[in-house]
Amino acid sequence: MEISNPKVGTPFPTIEKASTGIAGLDEITGGGLPARRATLVCGGPGCGKTVLAMEFLVRGAQQFDEPGLFVSFEEKPQSLVENFGPFGFDLDALIREKRLKISHIDLSHGEVIETGDFTLTGLLIRLEHGIKEIGAKRVVLDTMENIFSVLGNTENLRAEIARLFHWLRDKRVTALVTGERGKEELTRYGFEEYLSDCVLLLDHRITDQISKRRLRIVKYRGSPHGKDEYPFLVGETGVSVLPLTSLLLDHKVSDERVSTGIAALDDMLAGQGYFRGTTVLVSGKAGTGKSSIAAAFAAAAGARNERCLYFAFEESAAQLARNMRSLGLDLDKWAKQGLLTLQAMRPTFLGLEEHLLGMIHLIDALKPSCVVIDPITNFLSAGDQPEIKAMFMRLIDYLKSRKITLFVTALTAGSDRPDETEEKISSLVDTWIALDLEVVGHERRRQIYVVKSRGMAHSRATRELVMSDHGLSLQGLEP
Repeated sequence: MEISNPKVGTPFPTIEKASTGIAGLDEITGGGLPARRATLVCGGPGCGKTVLAMEFLVRGAQQFDEPGLFVSFEEKPQSLVENFGPFGFDLDALIREKRLKISHIDLSHGEVIETGDFTLTGLLIRLEHGIKEIGAKRVVLDTMENIFSVLGNTENLRAEIARLFHWLRDKRVTALVTGERGKEELTRYGFEEYLSDCVLLLDHRITDQISKRRLRIVKYRGSPHGKDEYPFLVGETGVSVLPLTSLLLDHKVSDERVSTGIAALDDMLAGQGYFRGTTVLVSGKAGTGKSSIAAAFAAAAGARNERCLYFAFEESAAQLARNMRSLGLDLDKWAKQGLLTLQAMRPTFLGLEEHLLGMIHLIDALKPSCVVIDPITNFLSAGDQPEIKAMFMRLIDYLKSRKITLFVTALTAGSDRPDETEEKISSLVDTWIALDLEVVGHERRRQIYVVKSRGMAHSRATRELVMSDHGLSLQGLEP
C-alpha cells in the first residue's frame, strides 16, 4: 500500500494495513491498523475502548471476511452480547456462523496464569485454541489491567507482556489490546506502548457540563498518520471518528449556478447566483433578514425539484414555516413534497461532535443538494471558537466532496469590525453576504452587500433589502 505525502505529492511505502471499517478511523490511520501486529488502545473508564475493540472484530468479520476472537477478562459472553445489541451488532449470529468467538477467562481462579513462575503460558494455550477453532485473523484482549493484577509488579512482568505481544505477531493475527490509562504514563506500567506497533489514546472529558470524546494516534510504526486530536462518538451504530477533512484540497468543482431565491440578489452575483457545491455565509445583526434569505434559498431549491435540509437552531419548524408565509414563502409546500426537511433543536441539547455526526447521518440518509444552518453562531453555547471553526471546516469538507451547497447564517453584534466567530469562519466560505440596519429618519432600512464571492464577478454596491408579503426584493439596483 502507498500513501501520498501531502507536502511533496509523492508516494512513500507503508506497512500493510487491516481496515477497521470504523467511520473515520481508517482515514486518520491511513488505511487501518497494522496488519498482523499489535495495537494498544488505552484510556480511562467509559471512554469507549471495549466498544471500539468489539466493532473492530464485527466489521472485520462482516466486511473483510476476517473472523475474530474476543478474549474478555471481565465480562461474560452473554453480557457482551446483550450490551452490544443496541449498536446493531448481532453477535449471536456471528458466533453461530463461526465468524466470532467470545472467550471469558477468569484470571482470579488461576486458570491460565502459572502463579509460581508468573508466566502467561496457560493464557497462550487458550489463545491458540480459540484462534484455531474459528481461524481467527483478528484478536482482542480486554483488558491488560486484569493480567497485571494477577501477575503483580514482578521483575519479569515486562518480559511476559513482551512475550505475549511477540507471540501474537508470530501467529500472524491483527491484535488489539485495551488498557487503562496511567497517572504518569499512557498506561499503568508505562511499557505496553513501547511494545505495541500502534497506540491509540481515547479521552472522555467534561467541559462546561458537555461531554466530549477525543482520539489521538500516539504512535504508528512504519506508517504516516494523523497527528491531531480527533473528536469521536459512541453512537447507535458504534464508534465514529470525525476527521471528515481531506489532507489535500482536491475537491472537484462545478461551474453550475444555483439561484439565491431572490432575483435581484442573483443579479448581484453575476446574474446567476451561487456556484453549486460552495459555501455561502450570510451575516448580520438580529432582525436584518438572515433567516428570510435562508428560507428563500431553501424555497428556490424546492422550485428546482431539489431536496434541501434545513437545520434551525432558533425557531421550531412550525414557527419558521409560519413566519415565512408572511413573506410569501410557502415552506410547508416543499416539506409536503419531500423536498424540504426542517430539523429544529437547541444547540445545547448535544455537544458539537454529536451535532456534526447527526448532521452527517441525516445528509447521508436524505441526500440533499442544499443544506442550511441557521444560525451557526448559536453553537457558541455548545463549544468555543476554535471548536466551532473545526466543526465547520469538517462539515464544509464533507459537503464539498459531495457537491452539496451549504448556506449558513451568523448573528453579529453589529460593531464596525467582524465578530470573532464571523471573522474565523468567513475565511472558509466562498461567498459572504453581509446585512446591516440603517436608520433613516424614523425608519430602519435593511442593507445588503456582497463582501466576497470567489470565482465570480459581483456587485460592490450596497442595496436595500425589502421584505413584504410578496417576497424579498432589493432596491437601488443599477440598471
